Amino acid sequence: MAAARRHKRVASSQAGFLPLKSDLDGKIADIKRRKRVNKNRKKNWNKYSDINDVDEFLDDVRLQERAAGGLISEKPDDGLFFVDFGEKEKDTRPQEEEDEEETVKKSRNSKPLRIDLILQPASHIQAPKNILAFQQPNAKKQRRIAEKAAKLAARGVVPRRERLLQLRRAAATTRVPVKENPACNNPHTPFYDLWTAGTPETADPYYLEQTKKKRVRRPSKLNEKPSVLPAVEIIAPGASYNPDFVSHQELLGEAHKVEVKRLKEEEKLQRQLAVTGEIATEESTFNEQVEGLIEEEEEETEQMRSEEDTEDTAVGPSATHKKKTEKQRRKEKEERIKELQKKAERQVIDRRQQLFQMQSIRDNLKTQEQVTKMRQVQRKANHEAEKSMPRRLGILKFQTPDLDVQLSDELPGSLRCLKPEGSILKDRFKSFQKRNLIEPRERAKFKRLKVKYREKRAFREIQ
Repeated sequence: MAAARRHKRVASSQAGFLPLKSDLDGKIADIKRRKRVNKNRKKNWNKYSDINDVDEFLDDVRLQERAAGGLISEKPDDGLFFVDFGEKEKDTRPQEEEDEEETVKKSRNSKPLRIDLILQPASHIQAPKNILAFQQPNAKKQRRIAEKAAKLAARGVVPRRERLLQLRRAAATTRVPVKENPACNNPHTPFYDLWTAGTPETADPYYLEQTKKKRVRRPSKLNEKPSVLPAVEIIAPGASYNPDFVSHQELLGEAHKVEVKRLKEEEKLQRQLAVTGEIATEESTFNEQVEGLIEEEEEETEQMRSEEDTEDTAVGPSATHKKKTEKQRRKEKEERIKELQKKAERQVIDRRQQLFQMQSIRDNLKTQEQVTKMRQVQRKANHEAEKSMPRRLGILKFQTPDLDVQLSDELPGSLRCLKPEGSILKDRFKSFQKRNLIEPRERAKFKRLKVKYREKRAFREIQ
């Protein structure tokens, strides 16, 4: 406490320090005595140390730097005081001389008023820099891009963006002018009624689009059919109620092929699902469990015997790898260099030999071109064939319906004996699937809920 008071007295009693606050001495006298505390411990330093006088002294120094531009004791007298000479005596000189002096005074740079000089900030402390005012988003990235552009410009390389801009400008200059619709503010355009049914040809396209009087452009893909198949396919002549013998036999042959193919698929599925091999017995399971154990024991015994033989043969310093001499290393290096030279010479010879194979290379190129053309033709034919095939539009595949065929003994003799077969609705539904208009579907399976019967207590009591 005494040290702090002494420091304040010394600071305030210095000859070069003039405080701006007049009550500094009064505060020194009003300091109360605090109880004496042991300051050997670090936790008592800040708790029981009074540094208010030091803070006041530093605040006064900062105030002088802000208001007066520095310590008042260091400023000259001319910066603090000025001499007042009172009112000037009236000059008895002629009017002409006074006018000349006024013009000379006006021509000179007039000094600012004393009050303006006092109000000007004389602080030597610079204002804090506003970092946010100078920050830019992605400044580092933009600087790196600018440096890269400067390096490319120094080498004469034009960036891609500028190159595209130059091409666009060149294309705009060479573009053929297109006849545009007249402007809406053109006084020479004829008047037309907005509420009429028809629209004039000179109307603004934007107006036509907003008023829904212009038809929406139809996509070109909507004009293409998803399949080249006709909507109604003509059945084979063998499916008639009174067909000739040949056409009926041909239709029977097609139905027979479909049925044979179906049977083969079923047999294949049964073969895949059938259990192959003998049924497992106790002996077979035991052999499977023991399999590999006997062979492993034999391999271990053979390995032990081979290790013993190697130990008997390789004993002493001869068993270790000998260090190669300098002569052997030099010889191996020369052999590697010779192999590399041979490979390089062989490559040169092969390149020279290719000059004499120009005709064969030309023939190979011709054959490759023919093969590519054939593949293109085949690919085009496959693409055309796919147009008549049903595509997979959903999870399920399209299943061709069964052929409606009657056997020879089932053919009716006349139209009166003809019985209706098939369904027109199913036929149209399959036709939509085949022409890729809808995806293949299955009939929804409705699961019937099981009803539980339970007798209530009231019903039991009645019984």
